[in-house]
Amino acid sequence: MNQDFPLFNEDFEELRDLLQQFENLRAGQSHSFLDEDSFEQIIDYYDEHDELPNAIQAAEIAIEQFPYSSTLLLKKANLLIETKKYPDALELLEKAAILDSTDINLYILQTDIYLALNQHEKAASVLEEQIKQFDGDDRTELLLELADVYDDWEEFDRVFDCLKIALEHDPNNEEALHKICFWTEYTGRNEESIRLHTQIINDHPYNQLAWFNLGTAYQGLKLYEKAIDAYLYAVAIDEKFDYAYRNMGDAYIRLRKFQEAIEVLQKHLEIAKPEDVIYEAIGHCYEKMRKFTQARYYYRKASHLSPQDDKLYYKIAVAYMMEANWENAVKSIASALKINKGSSEYFIALGQCYLELGKNKDALIQFMSALRIKPRSVTTWQEFIRALYVARFFDEAMVQLDEGEQKLGRKPVFIYFRAAVLITTGRTKEGLIQLETALQLAPRQLKKMVELDPTLLQHTSVVELIARYRKKKK
Repeated sequence: MNQDFPLFNEDFEELRDLLQQFENLRAGQSHSFLDEDSFEQIIDYYDEHDELPNAIQAAEIAIEQFPYSSTLLLKKANLLIETKKYPDALELLEKAAILDSTDINLYILQTDIYLALNQHEKAASVLEEQIKQFDGDDRTELLLELADVYDDWEEFDRVFDCLKIALEHDPNNEEALHKICFWTEYTGRNEESIRLHTQIINDHPYNQLAWFNLGTAYQGLKLYEKAIDAYLYAVAIDEKFDYAYRNMGDAYIRLRKFQEAIEVLQKHLEIAKPEDVIYEAIGHCYEKMRKFTQARYYYRKASHLSPQDDKLYYKIAVAYMMEANWENAVKSIASALKINKGSSEYFIALGQCYLELGKNKDALIQFMSALRIKPRSVTTWQEFIRALYVARFFDEAMVQLDEGEQKLGRKPVFIYFRAAVLITTGRTKEGLIQLETALQLAPRQLKKMVELDPTLLQHTSVVELIARYRKKKK
């Protein structure tokens, strides 16, 4: 072990010796001379080990011996900030500024104090005054610090402005590039981001973060093809850029290019830690391609990573329903309902499955549960009345149509359903009057009546009324 880490052991021995010398000094015993650098190491050690009283005492003794050291004054000021002694810390920083005004830590500590005191304007003005006095990495660091001040102040557009200036000064700064990506989306300043990153790329064509940010800005404007082109450049430069594959997958999904989306999301899985959202997105793609077995496979993989996500079990159920595999769908919906009993959508889906299985009473129970959760939802009432119709409980359907209209008003779908019940039960004249009223109110919703019962179109009088109405509209 000693042979493997000789430098580590030497450093540890040296630090232990320094701490012992400091203990001797503090106890009034004989000790070796401690220079300024040694005191700095001792203060840092106590600070890092959360021994603040010892760290402050070490700083005070050090300053007595080296009263003109701005570095030691800054270290003590930092410790005072940690113990919330802000006025004392500011006083020390003023002394340090007289000794050396070129250390940016002086201004960062002043900023920390003003932020702690909730004096954002003072914090910002300290940095704004000093930024012009520095160049290189120091200017970038102060600009990033100023961006954080604006963030804390909730001046979000000024955060973007600050990061933009930082990148104009230092186009390859990774921290600024990462942050501006978020703030572009948050502030919606996509056009500015495109101009900024295009300029960076013109000067630094192998800056993969700039390409990525360009892609996200295009994506923010729904220019998905351009976004994909930018992400392709990003992954050409860095083939393990997992977020670029993730965003590219989303862009392909938006373009309904599901196979391409699957390919780039699979690439993401190869290079990054598996995530439920990636598996879910791949499942979604397969579902859209009507490959329901593969869709369920990926939804299940997602649910293994996120077993309390009820939506994933519901998506598995929907994939079964699309294949008319009602019994397996029922099992998956039951799993979703164990986690979330407050979803009317799940009860409706369960009711639909039971209807298909001929379990009409079980279906009605589920629809009533959905209604208890969402008593003012037209869709929920529609599904409940449809179930009564399918189960041939026509009298009850009429009762519930009255109830629905009392709660929600005279919705066109209720009038169409009333027409269907009346025509089916032999009250054709009354039914045709209802149908004509519905056609006048919402002709496009006729399909809801046809979906409810396609055999209604076998009634000559129904077909003639629809044809007459359409001819009149022309």
